Amino acid sequence: MSALEASPGRRGSRRVTVVAAVAGAWLLAYLGNTPLWDLLVYRVAGLDADSRLGSGVHFFLADTVKIVLLLAGIIFVVTVARSFLSLERTRALLGGRREGVANVAAAGLGIATPFCSCSAVPAFIGFVAAGVPLGVTLSFLIASPLINEVAVVLLYGMFGFKIAALYVGSGLVIATVAGYVLGRICPPHWVEPFVYATTLRGVPVAPGQRLSWDDRIALGREEVGKILRKTWPYLLAGIGLGAVIHGWVPADFFARWAGAGNPFAPLVAVLLGVPLYSNAAGVLPLVEALHAKGVAMGTVLAFMMSVVALSLPELILLRRVLKPQLLATFTGVVATAILITGYLFNAIL
Repeated sequence: MSALEASPGRRGSRRVTVVAAVAGAWLLAYLGNTPLWDLLVYRVAGLDADSRLGSGVHFFLADTVKIVLLLAGIIFVVTVARSFLSLERTRALLGGRREGVANVAAAGLGIATPFCSCSAVPAFIGFVAAGVPLGVTLSFLIASPLINEVAVVLLYGMFGFKIAALYVGSGLVIATVAGYVLGRICPPHWVEPFVYATTLRGVPVAPGQRLSWDDRIALGREEVGKILRKTWPYLLAGIGLGAVIHGWVPADFFARWAGAGNPFAPLVAVLLGVPLYSNAAGVLPLVEALHAKGVAMGTVLAFMMSVVALSLPELILLRRVLKPQLLATFTGVVATAILITGYLFNAIL
């Protein structure tokens, strides 16, 4: 074999080696992120893990790195994958006629990939940029933080099978229906234009355009840089707010104003839940405590859902990729669905 014939093979081997090394470094950084900040914040800096300051500082640093890693990894992979898809193929797979089924599938995928609300945003950006219909992507965005297997197991242990099953079923319905409705009433141009625009070395790239592997990798790298530059101030603001309110939940105030006998209890629960930021497993101890104080099950589940599906930090981060009309509509539709669920559960439980 001549040197000229071997050259492409050697370039391919080097490319695979570099990509594998970067992927390995990414995985190590992601897996080691929380232990690293445990060491630096609690052992080196000496902050108390049980204090508001210590847990807040740890939350901000660990979540910032985690979400940047997720954003970079997901955007890179989705951009490279998208470079293989033609516009016609994407439409055939995800067209409007199958949108209802796709909403259910997206909600199911969200359950299988249990991110917190801010961590789900990078996947949302990647899916929209890849040509997935907006409503279908929103079903994923709602379901991913709303339901996860840890929360389901804990709910089962605390309240039994019936409550756990109702929670999963209602979360799936909320994500599917809300995503479908939003897809029907919200036009795609309510998403910021940069999410849809893909360029390679400053030149627009059409879906399915013939590209070399070097071009595809460069495309993914450039797309990661572009989106990080566009979103980092919102990302830091959202996570910073989450760190400030992390661990702060007005349990006594909640029990007083959303307790049994108050017909507006689910509404109070949703209004209190939206500004907070936690995952489903993290808020469950409070759910158990509130229920023990006499707060109705529908009310505490509505509170839990609003905390994990509509956090204020998530909405700040989403503002960089969604225009105000879509952000407001998204919040209103999901909050209304959660509110209805709370009243329904109070009526039947």
